[in-house]
Amino acid sequence: MNYFKKALLVITLTFFFSENFAQKNTFREKVQIFYYGWYGNPETDGSYHHWNHDILPHWSNPKWNNLGNYKGGNDIGANFYPALGNYSSNDPKIIEKHMKMIKESGVGVVVISWLGKDSYTDKSTLKYLDIADRFNLKIAFHIEPFYKTVSEFKDQISYLVKTYSSHHAFYKKDGKPLYYVYDSYKISPQEWAKLLSKKGESTVRNTELDAFYIGLWVEKDDSRFFGESGFDGFYTYFASDGFVFGSTTSNWEYLSQYAKEHHLIFIPCVGPGYSDTRIRPWNEANFKSRDNGKYYENMFDAAINVNPDFIGITSFNEWHEGTQIEPAIPKKAGNFTYEDYGKDSMLYIKETKKLTDKFLKSKQ
Repeated sequence: MNYFKKALLVITLTFFFSENFAQKNTFREKVQIFYYGWYGNPETDGSYHHWNHDILPHWSNPKWNNLGNYKGGNDIGANFYPALGNYSSNDPKIIEKHMKMIKESGVGVVVISWLGKDSYTDKSTLKYLDIADRFNLKIAFHIEPFYKTVSEFKDQISYLVKTYSSHHAFYKKDGKPLYYVYDSYKISPQEWAKLLSKKGESTVRNTELDAFYIGLWVEKDDSRFFGESGFDGFYTYFASDGFVFGSTTSNWEYLSQYAKEHHLIFIPCVGPGYSDTRIRPWNEANFKSRDNGKYYENMFDAAINVNPDFIGITSFNEWHEGTQIEPAIPKKAGNFTYEDYGKDSMLYIKETKKLTDKFLKSKQ
């Protein structure tokens, strides 16, 4: 084989493998996982953040008022205990370990909880982008309801775009960002329409702020909200099957059909279980046993069955609600014994890989 033929073969194979890799990587982006960067410890941050969570009051029963908070350390506001201990979300070594686990789980997009410019969750966003990029992962944003008006929301999105959107790891679908908007129902659909409809008085459409805006579907009559607000789609977030209409898997066929009829994106969200009685001792009714991975598998299968474009996973590390797939270890603190995963702390990383592979195979 002469030099030119060898060179041509090398170029052809390089192109083939790079194209094949890019295609597989893009395919992985159909699975997106919610991630919380709000944890802190004295060593890195000067004090605990979130590990010392308050015990939350009931909305109407005063029996649950003024119960204090956890101390951090061995005594945290969670029903499980992390294998990495009371870590800081601002520690690059922790971020790297997390991104490695997420890559191993088969997920392609990390959806970080974001509370606005200058917030605790914003201070390490660039670290997350840089480290995610090294693992060929993308970062999307889960916009928490810290804003009061759509104009304030627009200002915050403008900050996100100007500050981070040029980064290679900033997730874009068909060239546009995709934002999850938590508790979107707290603002009226008429107000959202000013921002999200093409003819709205403050529209983001066909501007640098245009994106796929994904609202939270909670109750059945949210169909009216999504018919009027201008959102591009909806997600269900909650990992407790039956908690609300949107998170009830038997309703996903209805939601899927609604999305198709209205040309919207439907993102069903699945989780490995739900356990939050350390911070909500009055909420035992919504507990969902992990059943050694069976609950997760059943919820994932329900999502796969409606053939969605994306599946959301709740969550990588929402420890307070016990929805995490991050490794947990057996531990006892005082009279309290934390839940755990049995013999394998990596069980749910491995299980997620198996389930994401199953979903992506169904899309081929």
